Amino acid sequence: MIILGLKTDQPTAELWLYEDGKKLQYQEWSAHLKLAETINSEIDKILNLVNKLLDESSNLNGASKPQRLDGIVAFKGPGSFTGLRIGLTVANALAYANQIPIVARTGKNWLQTGIDDILLGKDDKVAMPFYDRPAATTPPKN
Repeated sequence: MIILGLKTDQPTAELWLYEDGKKLQYQEWSAHLKLAETINSEIDKILNLVNKLLDESSNLNGASKPQRLDGIVAFKGPGSFTGLRIGLTVANALAYANQIPIVARTGKNWLQTGIDDILLGKDDKVAMPFYDRPAATTPPKN
């Protein structure tokens, strides 16, 4: 089972790919102010890299290349409002389009907890952000 992990709460965004709980690849990039422009291409890069690595290993041991993702684990916060909003929107869109489970977790062990939950068959259906405080809105003028 191939699982994508993503964390977009800081200026440096992070992606992971796991297969059955074993880390295949990790990637980070400076996404500050350009997350919306770069996240899809970075996901594409990590998937292509892992597919290439798995293709090479399949020549050695007969393993088959994964054709798609099987689940997504997203960090839900707290963190940057815009970073979480963009990252979770992309994660939700990927999960919906590919009809795969998605879980959103928080805390120090968010990634491992999320992977374990996906492997147990859990699915949040929609990953919702956690901002740790109410939205700061501008009051209307009288």
